[in-house]
Formats: sequence, C-alpha cells, structure tokens
Amino acid sequence: MTTQALGQTDTRTLGQSARSDIAAIFAVALIGLGIVFVAGHAQASALHDAAHDVRHATGFPCH
Repeated sequence: MTTQALGQTDTRTLGQSARSDIAAIFAVALIGLGIVFVAGHAQASALHDAAHDVRHATGFPCH
C-alpha cells in the first residue's frame, strides 16, 4: 500500500471513474430513448390501459 500526499489524486482511479460515469450516462440515454421510441409507436389506448393497470397494482384510486 502506498501513501499519497494530501491533494494528490490517483489518475488510474480517476480514469476508471470517468469510464464508469460515461457508461452510466450511455445506459440511461439508451433506456430513455427506448422508452420514448416504444411510447411514440404505441397506440394511445394501449398506453392508457398500461397506466390504468399500474394505478390498480399500486393501490392508487382511479375511479
């Protein structure tokens, strides 16, 4: 184990962190675009029925 002076950073750790952040951003963007794509091509009645089912499943009154 090595000791570092106060204020110094390990560049290897920073590089791994940056790659991890980029991977997370890419994953979230891909999921978001997938949701927009699916919702954009679904029929309105299908979206309404899905939202209605979720309301019932969570116990939220909708009637």
